Amino acid sequence: QVQLVESGGGLVQAGGSLRLSCAGAGRRFSSYSMGWFRQAPGKEREFVASISWSGGSTYYSDSVKGRFTISRDNAKKTVYLQMNSLEPDDTAVYYCAAGMGASYTQREYDYWGQGTQVTVSS
Repeated sequence: QVQLVESGGGLVQAGGSLRLSCAGAGRRFSSYSMGWFRQAPGKEREFVASISWSGGSTYYSDSVKGRFTISRDNAKKTVYLQMNSLEPDDTAVYYCAAGMGASYTQREYDYWGQGTQVTVSS
């Protein structure tokens, strides 16, 4: 089992940057693919980015490609989401998730954090 705790959310102006962190607990953390998802008010939760267990493969949604970067440090059991050039449409609760061999669909992920709020003002 894996426990996940997100941090780093907050309020930022459009064009600014934030780095989200997801701290994991559990012996097999480094075996899991990790993903970031987000849910804006009134919308369904959507895929943002994911990274394979080794960090060798990454995937991004079209809406964040070129602006967001996902990375991981297995020694620290932490996954990061560096968000640059933030836009008001990026406002959402951001969740990290863990799943074996997972990529970009929610059903592939077994463990979820509680979420962290990101608000981008115009």
